[in-house]
Amino acid sequence: MEKGNFVDYIRLFGHSGKGGAGSSHFARTKFNPMAGPDGGDGGRGGHIILKGNGQLWTLIHLRYRKNIIADDGENGSKNKCSGKEGEDVIIEVPLGTIARDEETGEQEAEMLEDGQEIIWLRGGRGGLGNCNFATPTNQAPEYAQRGEMGTEGWKSLELKILADVGLVGFPNAGKSTLLSVISEAKPKIADYAFTTLIPQLGIVPYRDNKSFCMADLPGIIEGAAEGKGLGHRFLRHIERNSVLLFMIPADSNDHAKEFEILLNELEQYNPELLDKKILIAISKSDMLDEELKQAITETLPKGYPHLFISSLTNQGINELKDALWKALTEE
Repeated sequence: MEKGNFVDYIRLFGHSGKGGAGSSHFARTKFNPMAGPDGGDGGRGGHIILKGNGQLWTLIHLRYRKNIIADDGENGSKNKCSGKEGEDVIIEVPLGTIARDEETGEQEAEMLEDGQEIIWLRGGRGGLGNCNFATPTNQAPEYAQRGEMGTEGWKSLELKILADVGLVGFPNAGKSTLLSVISEAKPKIADYAFTTLIPQLGIVPYRDNKSFCMADLPGIIEGAAEGKGLGHRFLRHIERNSVLLFMIPADSNDHAKEFEILLNELEQYNPELLDKKILIAISKSDMLDEELKQAITETLPKGYPHLFISSLTNQGINELKDALWKALTEE
């Protein structure tokens, strides 16, 4: 159920409404059988609209909506009555959702605010009725405009989790355990690889009633940038994080090598990820003495702040919060 309830990619076919045709009608009254053109305009076709919803965290509600079709506009009628506009279709999506054209891959919309609305597929305009074409030299136009066709095509919605801090590390690095200790989130925890199959979010309380959002992302393996393991399925979520916390377990055979592999996978996927603020946390540090900590420190790359933490004993947890808050708030 955990995996099935989280959907971060949807492909669908959208078709906005066709505009209604303008009317070609002439008024005929009891005392004036040639009262002139009175054909009304056609109604606009329905739009397909994207709306950001801060209460959603997955695209699962769209899983079985493969065809999104808006209503056509109604035709104009006599007495200069305009046709009714086609009803719009509103698609609510989580914040962090990107809309793309399937054929070109072009990004068409990005939803970042609750309540934000963007017309994704615009409905066709209604045609003008013949009353709009009357002139002093042509007082009885017998023509009206047709409505414009709607827009259609295959589209895709891609969710990238919005979180301040993203946890990056190999499977079983202790990311889920840290999230469960540092926030109220309750991710699945076990001693086997890929316990986390979907991103998990937690709100981390800080001093003076402040807080920040942390995401536990599925573990990286070497070759993830090429699609191995969970590959691109989770790497795209890292693009949204302001700060990346690299977690390396204390019992790793080579801490520097592990960090290098993680960094390399991010660089291969998107070199811009390396421009983010990066911190290193050596997890499971309750098994280390000061001498071992010093030895590990000497192997770690320079220029990246590091901390020794233990989710079991809460060692270094407050210091970690301070370091993350500083990274999030400094210029």
